[in-house]
Amino acid sequence: QVQLVESGGGLVQAGESLTLSCAASGMLFSFTVMGWYRQAPGKQRELVASITPDGRPNYADAVKGRFTISRDSAKMTVYLQLDSLKPEDTAIYYCNRYPTVWSSWGQGTQVTVSS
Repeated sequence: QVQLVESGGGLVQAGESLTLSCAASGMLFSFTVMGWYRQAPGKQRELVASITPDGRPNYADAVKGRFTISRDSAKMTVYLQLDSLKPEDTAIYYCNRYPTVWSSWGQGTQVTVSS
């Protein structure tokens, strides 16, 4: 059974940084494209970034140049470094497979950016 546990969120001021982690289990992590998603209040969940098994990243235009996705296959963990945070980055952040997500999502981690 796939399990995803996100952590690292918090309340920060605009311009500050956070590092999110997603610990995965129950899948062939080394062969899986992983993604970070976010859902802001009243909005649909959206893809923020994805990373291939060999470490090639892709980013949504809104975060390009500010966020960095990485992975550690030995630890079955995906990271998202959030720099130069903006109030519009406020959301719950989740990880999951990309592009076809697993049905079971983790609890997510809340990121709140104050202006």
